[in-house]
Amino acid sequence: MIATIVNALAVIFGSLLGLVLGGKISDKYRTVVFDGAGITTVVIGITMAITSQRIIYLALALIIGGLIGTALDFDSAILRFGRFLEKLSLKGKAKSELKATKVQSTENPTDHRSSWDFGHAFLNASVLFCVGAMALLGSFKAGTEGDYTLILTKSILDGFMAILMTAAMGPGVAFSALPILVYQGLLTLGAQSVKPLVSSLMLSELTGVGGAMVLMIGLNLLSVKSIKTANFLPALVLIVILTLLDPYLLSLAAIWGIN
Repeated sequence: MIATIVNALAVIFGSLLGLVLGGKISDKYRTVVFDGAGITTVVIGITMAITSQRIIYLALALIIGGLIGTALDFDSAILRFGRFLEKLSLKGKAKSELKATKVQSTENPTDHRSSWDFGHAFLNASVLFCVGAMALLGSFKAGTEGDYTLILTKSILDGFMAILMTAAMGPGVAFSALPILVYQGLLTLGAQSVKPLVSSLMLSELTGVGGAMVLMIGLNLLSVKSIKTANFLPALVLIVILTLLDPYLLSLAAIWGIN
């Protein structure tokens, strides 16, 4: 668990640094930061997505998972949770202080806080930091072998991305430390029982689907297309099921003469 705690602290520290830097960057340069964060996220997403060995599994998982997530409206649910966290974080502030902040933002439309979106910042950062082989494999290695190398390496990368994303999107990024603690913490604690089920194929396909979702975040950051990324979260469960069924699916394909 110690490595997961370090990872969460790295995100919080990076977010705090991003808040400090974001307040000192003019609008002209803030656009550059936003675009830089978007391009970096796109590159990470593509790098992850091309590791997929079963492109048809990736397509099925994304399409069917997206339909399920849309029907259940995962995106809105996570955004509501993000806004709930925002209210909790602001609860200790005096009403007069909040009112003054709103007035200042209205009178000064170039105020960097006007572009912040707590809910989307929380959602995008949570997906970015929790999907991928480093989170999964790193947690297994930490839980079964006591090897923290992967998670600590991931912590450094997440910290730098947190700086960029917070400077662009605001303090919601810092709260992605909560999903990191829960997700990686549970994986680390349950590593002994879960690891036998995880194959190299499952890792590559989880990374591929995760990369596709990270790519969606990048496209959102660049305003290329508005994609409700959280609605595709069921794809991560579906890709696990498909990889577990892979031997049987390959046998059926051989019987039907499909290469």
